[in-house]
Amino acid sequence: MPSITNGHSATVNGASAPSVLTDDEQAVRDLRKFIIDICRQNGGGHGGSAIGMAPLGVALWRHTMRYNPKNADWFDRDRFVLSNGHAAMFIYTMLHATGYPNMTLDEVKLYGSAKAVDPETGKWTATLCHGHPELDVPGIEVTTGPLGQGVANAVGLAIASKHLAATFNKPGYDIVRSRIYCTTGDGCLQEGVAQETMALAGHLQLDNLVLCYDNNQVTCDGPLEWIVSEDTNAKMRAIGWNVIDVFTGDSSVDDIVSALKLARSTKGKPTFINIRTTIGYGTSTAGTFKSHHGTYTDADAALYASADVPSTHTLSEQTKAYLAGCVAKGQTFEKDWNDLLVAYNKAYPTEAQLLSDRMNGKVDYETALSSIQVPKITQATREFNGTVFNTLMSHVPHLIAGGADLWNSNQMGDQTSRIYSGGHPEGRVIRYGIREHAMASISNGLAAYSPGAIIPITATFFMFYLYAAPGVRMGALSHLKVVHVATHDSIGEGQNGPTHQPVELDSLYRAMPHLAYIRPSDAEEVIGAWSAALGPATKDMSVIISLARDPALTAIPNTDRANVARGGYVIVERSDAVVTLVSCGSELQFAVAAAKQLTEQHNIVTRVVSMPCISLFEAQTETYQNEVLGVTKHVVSIEAYVSSMWARFCTASVAMDDFGYSGLGIENFRRFGIDDVGIVKKVKNLLQISTSGKGRTRWRLLK
Repeated sequence: MPSITNGHSATVNGASAPSVLTDDEQAVRDLRKFIIDICRQNGGGHGGSAIGMAPLGVALWRHTMRYNPKNADWFDRDRFVLSNGHAAMFIYTMLHATGYPNMTLDEVKLYGSAKAVDPETGKWTATLCHGHPELDVPGIEVTTGPLGQGVANAVGLAIASKHLAATFNKPGYDIVRSRIYCTTGDGCLQEGVAQETMALAGHLQLDNLVLCYDNNQVTCDGPLEWIVSEDTNAKMRAIGWNVIDVFTGDSSVDDIVSALKLARSTKGKPTFINIRTTIGYGTSTAGTFKSHHGTYTDADAALYASADVPSTHTLSEQTKAYLAGCVAKGQTFEKDWNDLLVAYNKAYPTEAQLLSDRMNGKVDYETALSSIQVPKITQATREFNGTVFNTLMSHVPHLIAGGADLWNSNQMGDQTSRIYSGGHPEGRVIRYGIREHAMASISNGLAAYSPGAIIPITATFFMFYLYAAPGVRMGALSHLKVVHVATHDSIGEGQNGPTHQPVELDSLYRAMPHLAYIRPSDAEEVIGAWSAALGPATKDMSVIISLARDPALTAIPNTDRANVARGGYVIVERSDAVVTLVSCGSELQFAVAAAKQLTEQHNIVTRVVSMPCISLFEAQTETYQNEVLGVTKHVVSIEAYVSSMWARFCTASVAMDDFGYSGLGIENFRRFGIDDVGIVKKVKNLLQISTSGKGRTRWRLLK
């Protein structure tokens, strides 16, 4: 256990340190005291790892990274990702100490707390120092916290930088040079998503990526040896990483800087720096799980105090002056880059204009979509989606797509010439392999590189977006524009059986804030789905386009691509209707056929609404919603999913209440009574119960 006196001398592990601390040593000392003060202000916090990583913080922000504190959004900055996001006060401390204007002392003192209520609005206003880092804060690149997500995001950021560099850099004009630095703890490395993404990063030879392992051998419950016995370095080498060891991570900024320099010179491999540290270094709980989360004692605070740091939340004048240089250095970095960009514009005006469009998030998708003709014969929405996707890929360079080993089944087309690889980083299609979670989470990093510069697209069966769900959720939570293409939806998936029929999964995604789950019924609505996904209707949202395996049996009348952005609209209107059927996807054909039979054969006048996206419909005015749904007593949803989300609109539902079945898709609809025959029967029963006076006013599932 190290002991540190109140003066400028220190004894660490029995060895005397110099009586006068170097600038780096003083900065590390001050940062550790500052972090302890943050923990103590609220009686807790994840300070242990932040204390242990203080030398790494100085090595990165003072000696290694290219960034400008005065312009957190400078395009060619190096990106830092705190994958072990519970240690958020580490990054808040570094942003404050290096001069980010928004990260004031008052903000830091609100770590994990809300600000006061705004007297004018009566609403709580948010602090910048959330319990975990969130990307709306200047200097925070991605939202992290769920372990392993940050590692995946860092891989996405590295792919983005590699791709943009390969696309726009010219001899003498390295317009894109950004490197990606990521910290990880023991926990992140155990998560499956990190394992998936690290394997892919090695395969793709991402030599602009550096993963710094805060190797303190402690997790929440206790020592790492309780749960891990593998050789981490050997495993990283086996999956294609360059590995560098630093055994003095608690005390030597110089050794970490040397490792970071060596990483920069490594070509063809990402670098894993294994830095041995002590969680809560120097404190009474150092080296134990108790330092993972909790507060620190008066003695712990006094440990790093000195005459130069007389009060809490204070940096010494020596450290302030030393880190103040980060601002001037950063402004020089950006000025030099701006000068290079001016010269690049003169030398390569065409490429410069394309780069400007990417930097400004300017995307022309309308021209491509307007050129697509709807086929005269019915096609499966997954098949026609392939036509739309390939047209967009040929005309919209912002799109970077990838699939999880089901590309052909997703019918996304031959992309051989566009494959992204270590030798072809200008490619725009990534083979993720059977790594759905990694695919979604890496795509969040691609989207976060610079808003609108890259629009990621993923593809797999809808069922397997359950594997990807944590990544999809993080994208939605972060307001990132990622488009997920989900094929083989509903029980129409067919012979693969209930294991592949996601009858419950739509409820998860329809309930998810900031995510639009769009289920088009035909080719016209597929075009509308892409227009909505890429356009203002889903600004700052992630999107899932959910597609059917097989074509509809008959054409669907009056579908309209423009109305998809409104979420729902009338496709069959009848005056004096008593029932409205609401449907989408492959079941809309059955709703149309059933409405015709109910009206013409059973004297139950029925209208039909196509509702490809509930969340977009909810964004419309109440007047519009009432025009679409509020004109009949009975509003019945028709969908081969568990119907939990429809109860907010409907009086009844024809839906699933169990898992699916292995059989042809059309047979499944008949088996579960979600074809036109079953719908007619169930709607007639509903009206008989209603007219008998035995009906209930609340929503019901029709059987």
